[in-house]
Amino acid sequence: MAQEKKENQSVLVKGYLTLYNTAQFAGWTYIFVQFIQHFAVHGQSLDTLWSRVGQATFFFQMLAILEVVHAMVGIVPSNVAMTFLQVFGRCMIVAGAIEGTPTGQKSPGLPLALFCWSLTEIIRYSYYVAHLLLPAVPSLLVWLRYTIFIPMYPCGFLGELLCSYWAQSYIRDTGKWSVELPNRFNFSFSFYYFIWIMAVCYMPLFPQMYLHMFAQRRKVFGRGTQTRQKLTKAN
Repeated sequence: MAQEKKENQSVLVKGYLTLYNTAQFAGWTYIFVQFIQHFAVHGQSLDTLWSRVGQATFFFQMLAILEVVHAMVGIVPSNVAMTFLQVFGRCMIVAGAIEGTPTGQKSPGLPLALFCWSLTEIIRYSYYVAHLLLPAVPSLLVWLRYTIFIPMYPCGFLGELLCSYWAQSYIRDTGKWSVELPNRFNFSFSFYYFIWIMAVCYMPLFPQMYLHMFAQRRKVFGRGTQTRQKLTKAN
């Protein structure tokens, strides 16, 4: 009876993760297609890019908060701290620096960040879906999953920093999301300084997260075909 219950839970978890990852794959594919059409097909400017893809980007990025929950409850083998840092940092950029300010939406870092985010997420979520539904993940998809981050991660990080920099003047001048004294709670908070502190703190964290990805890549590609297949199924 207990074994049957466990198997039923496993089927439900697998079904849920398949639905979640498929939705994310479809969402980021839509964003990527809209991004390419915006510049390559319609020849529009940076000024209107966020109005085209902003709602979808905001929704699917906020949806990624569930990945922290997935790691916490143990339905995926991800590192909780690493997942939290990656998701929280991206959410703050999307919600605070871009969606929250007109200056962030016109940053030259926006197209760089969007391109890197969407392409990387298309590959990442398609890898997860394949892992859930297929006996073995296709070798090309495995290679892309553990290789595309090499150029995309630093380029995306640069785009995020540029968006934060372009947003900070608007946040400073308007006091957006800041709490000033006096108030009933005797509490003050400067979102302007917070976003600067975040940017400064993430700079030393970036090499650690980047090297962590290289370590994962070595686990997959550095120990031969048999080990690679085992790790592909485990991840």
